Amino acid sequence: MGSPPPEEESQTLSSPPPEEESQTKSPPPQQTLRPPAAAASFLFPETQSTVLPDPSNFFSQDLLSSPLPTESFFQNFALKNGDQPVYIHPYAVKSSSATLTISYPSCSSTSAFIHQIFTADLAISATQKPDSPQPHKISSFNDLSVTLDFPSSNLSFYLVRGSPFITCSVSNATSLSISTIHSILSCSPNDSKTKYTIKLSNNQTWLVYTSSPIDLATNCLSPITSNEFSGIVRIAILPNSDPKFEATLDPVSPCYPVSGEAVFTKPFALEYKWEKKGSGDLLMLAHPLHLQLLSHEDSDVTVLEDFKVKSIDGDLVGVVGDSWSLKLDPILITWHSNRGVGEESYAEIVSALVKDVGELNSSGIATKSSYFYGKLIARAARLALIAEEVAHLDVIPTIRKFLKETIEPWLAGTFGGNGFLYDKKWGGIVTKQGATDSGADFGFGLYSGHHYHLGYFVYGISVLAKIDPAWGRKYRAQAYSLTADYLTVGRHSDSHYPRIRCFDFYKLHSWRSGLNESADGRNQESTSEAVNAYYSAALLGLVYGDTHLVATGSMLAALEIRAAQMWWHVKEGSNMYEQDFTRENRLVGVLWSNKRDSAVCFAPSEWKECRLGIQLLPLLPITEALFSDAGFIRDLVTWTLPSLSREGVGEGWKGFVYALEGIYDKEGALGKIKNLNGHDDGNSLTNLLWWIHSRGKEGQEVGLGHNVSWSGLYH
Repeated sequence: MGSPPPEEESQTLSSPPPEEESQTKSPPPQQTLRPPAAAASFLFPETQSTVLPDPSNFFSQDLLSSPLPTESFFQNFALKNGDQPVYIHPYAVKSSSATLTISYPSCSSTSAFIHQIFTADLAISATQKPDSPQPHKISSFNDLSVTLDFPSSNLSFYLVRGSPFITCSVSNATSLSISTIHSILSCSPNDSKTKYTIKLSNNQTWLVYTSSPIDLATNCLSPITSNEFSGIVRIAILPNSDPKFEATLDPVSPCYPVSGEAVFTKPFALEYKWEKKGSGDLLMLAHPLHLQLLSHEDSDVTVLEDFKVKSIDGDLVGVVGDSWSLKLDPILITWHSNRGVGEESYAEIVSALVKDVGELNSSGIATKSSYFYGKLIARAARLALIAEEVAHLDVIPTIRKFLKETIEPWLAGTFGGNGFLYDKKWGGIVTKQGATDSGADFGFGLYSGHHYHLGYFVYGISVLAKIDPAWGRKYRAQAYSLTADYLTVGRHSDSHYPRIRCFDFYKLHSWRSGLNESADGRNQESTSEAVNAYYSAALLGLVYGDTHLVATGSMLAALEIRAAQMWWHVKEGSNMYEQDFTRENRLVGVLWSNKRDSAVCFAPSEWKECRLGIQLLPLLPITEALFSDAGFIRDLVTWTLPSLSREGVGEGWKGFVYALEGIYDKEGALGKIKNLNGHDDGNSLTNLLWWIHSRGKEGQEVGLGHNVSWSGLYH
């Protein structure tokens, strides 16, 4: 993984910043979750999980002493046999029997799903392989890269996200084999035998570049074999098999990246830096969200708009430059609504609030699930903030008592039937149930959906610390430990958690698969719960005066929002996906590395209200940033409403549909909400009324009102 950048080590997350700092610009957020001394020393009790895989099967020995990634783009390389595809843009690659198989995948599309198909277009290995080759080893990794070693074959592959080349380092004189399932039409060298053009029967053209001359058999039989060779081999697809793009690839072929990292430079800015070798310019590929965020003012880059390769995530466009700077528009992190609630609406909200608070009963909670329990905690915390906003503070003591009774047992280890424990093998929090049952807590014990579960707890803790500062001081270390599980930023020798566990720095959104392999790669269903995780971390930063945590949580929430709008929100007329899929869908149900599914994990695609709800819950002040396109919201609700006439539709799901409807039809949605007979377990009538009455008047600008935004602390 390499050493941390010097600036990442300079500060810890400790006391609130000095008073004078609050009048200046936010410091770099990469310093965020180096926990304070108290937090760094706190770990939940250690456990020996019976369900976790052994990381030593695939990670090199020197990596095992540090926390390991559990949600990385390359996770398939470290699970079971390590032979499922990993998508690195634009290629999908498989590792098996000391062979790396490369696919430039095609897409199959219907109205229900889009699937990227793995085809063994080229495979590279040593010609002479042992009868029982050793498994590959992950010898290093970073935010944007992984290095895969084949110890028995002298081959190492630098797999860097967004590289138009697959780069192989051959350490000793080794004869190479290049095979394919297609027929080879030709294999033609240049005069110096440092470039070969391979044309296949599926109309693909591949270019093979080498750092020194190599002899490849040209008899058009598979496999192609070489003489003994040591050095660098680079393989690239020729876009559209068009020879004009050779003029782009030829001059950049000697320059290759061996790793890439994402650096937090300042609030709402992210820089990509690649370690490169060889000579010349570095060519990488940007997906559509990169192109929206790429700052030409801060990046010395050239965008090659004509150089495009296809991807399930949209066309990947060539960008020449050693580093990129990505910039986001800031988002507001506030406790309360951005527009405020008019006093004329207070009475209606207070009436529901008093009833909802009166029904809080910690001893009546039946669930032991970390996910559902976390939702109940966050639901109650919402009531406290709404009480503040409508100036009805009489209910705060009851809410505070409920939050203490529900949160403290999880933090103190006294919760009966479940609780948080620490797993040293991979480096992270697991639950008591998840440590012995891989299916418990939705796979939390296999590191699935950590940001979902813990985000709800962190939200509740943030609110409780806000309304009871003494409690917040007492449990600060535990609060930071929960947050650090999914939001540790720095790389430190004494860290207990991997770097930003769930977030994909190339795709710019989170995954929730955990240590579960799949041919479809990583997946994420609920973008809104991912937003909640980072928003909640930012709130924790607000309550503890931690500017670094606020800045990091805010930026990751903003990136998650932009990614959701790019890939989960399917807009009419968009060319992101094929027309048949776009025509029938307004939301992706589950997004995978190699697939888009219209269904969600718990409901078929026809249950559109479930798709809308899982991409909306929980309903928060930041929700309006996630759903900010009024035209799309109207189309989405219109698309969803017919599903509500189906027999057996849950009242909770209806509530989320009506919440979005309230953005453009406040009175109509309000009437429907009042007639609901129930609500999602993380939602309430109070929260829905607050949402509707805080939409403001038509045409009203979003403003801070009386709220405190983190950005307002520094300007």
